[in-house]
Amino acid sequence: MVRGMPVQPAMAIPGLRLPSRLWLLGPGLLVAVGVGAGVALAPLPALLALLLILVVACVWRWPALAAYLVIGLTPLTAGINRGAALPLLRPHEALALLVGVILAMRGIVRLRTGQMPKLRLDAVDVSMVLLAVFSSVVPLWWMAIRQETIIGDDLSYAVVLWKYLALYALIRLSVSNDRQIGRCLWISVGAACIVSVLAILQSLGLFGVSQILNTYYAAYGYTEAWNNRGSSTLGLPAATADLLIYNLAIVSGLWMRSRHHRALLVSAAAVLFLGTLSAGEFSSAIGLAVAVVSIALVTNSAWLLKIFIPAGLIASFVLRPVFAARFSGFQSATGLPVSWTGRLHNLEGYFWPRLFSDWNFVLGVRAAARVPVASQGTGYVWIESGYTWLLWGGGIPLLASFVFFVWVTAKRGWEAAHRESGAAGVAGIALFVAIIVTTVLMTFDPHLTYRGAADLLFALIALAAPRPAKEVGT
Repeated sequence: MVRGMPVQPAMAIPGLRLPSRLWLLGPGLLVAVGVGAGVALAPLPALLALLLILVVACVWRWPALAAYLVIGLTPLTAGINRGAALPLLRPHEALALLVGVILAMRGIVRLRTGQMPKLRLDAVDVSMVLLAVFSSVVPLWWMAIRQETIIGDDLSYAVVLWKYLALYALIRLSVSNDRQIGRCLWISVGAACIVSVLAILQSLGLFGVSQILNTYYAAYGYTEAWNNRGSSTLGLPAATADLLIYNLAIVSGLWMRSRHHRALLVSAAAVLFLGTLSAGEFSSAIGLAVAVVSIALVTNSAWLLKIFIPAGLIASFVLRPVFAARFSGFQSATGLPVSWTGRLHNLEGYFWPRLFSDWNFVLGVRAAARVPVASQGTGYVWIESGYTWLLWGGGIPLLASFVFFVWVTAKRGWEAAHRESGAAGVAGIALFVAIIVTTVLMTFDPHLTYRGAADLLFALIALAAPRPAKEVGT
């Protein structure tokens, strides 16, 4: 959203000088005294306050640290329920808000030096703004006209895409060169490998991992749905698989663009591949196949298919219990898994009748993408179709803006993959793969907004953004 980091002076403001850093001495002494007294009176809160101060100071000094923290910690904390640790927010949302505020304050202080940021919106930026507007302003306005009651759920869903737009801006503002992009990619792969290992152990029922994850990462306290399936620290198998697929694309790009760390990359690819299938999702298996084809297409490397096909056979052997549990669903009376027939029943019973009556599909029904149903274990029925969700939440304008978004982001990824030779090119490969996989899997669920996976998708959009030549080589 903001091109060119570091920001170049666009105009000098007369009478302003570079601010002296001596003014930090007084506040620093006060902080030291306050923390010292706090440790004596309340050790744990004081240590947390000290950690917070360190984060603020380090992000202020090294803005790229904001991106590293968000990209690295989001996959490990995204599944913790909102309000479990902090009011109204999940831990990763609170972290993003904190570092975002620090970057904003840092930018305001820099204005005192006469440096004014240049805001330039390209097609990708516009597409994301349109997604945010048509998923929030339009449905809420339409509900008000129809005198529909706007509830907390509507407001909560209305801010989702704004949150991802803010995350995109945060990454663009904090990451300024190819070296930093590379660090972001490696951090993402490292965090994803942890998520994958936990998903594999959870799906196989080993070492009590399921019990630990169910304690801290169970959505609404409901755990029965994820037996023999890897939901890991995202609390949702499909989101976990998406995250691992995107990182598998990163690993593939790193392998092709560099001859370093080959053994490490092979190990990471194997872990991510197994983790994806441990989610036990038919849609995720489809997404993995789409990803492999997309990687081969964007890198012009058809030989990759010779690697991934045997890898899939090996993975299916290792994860036999997971596959057996999922395929047992075809032995039902209907010949189809209960999850499939239940999905269709929910769409036909709760969403499609209202969506396709009274021309509601034109501007949507409401912002909330779920309806309360007491008989459900979670208390809600969600829209299990991404394209139905687009029409439900914003009608034809939201669907059209999504098509535009897919086109321009896929183009950005393709161009970065073929234009850039360094880490930005790897980000381009991963972005192209991620957006194609998301587009296909939207047939089944609203993968565009899946926690953890969506965070990485929008981070990749930022990392693959074109940058001035002098900035890339910094």
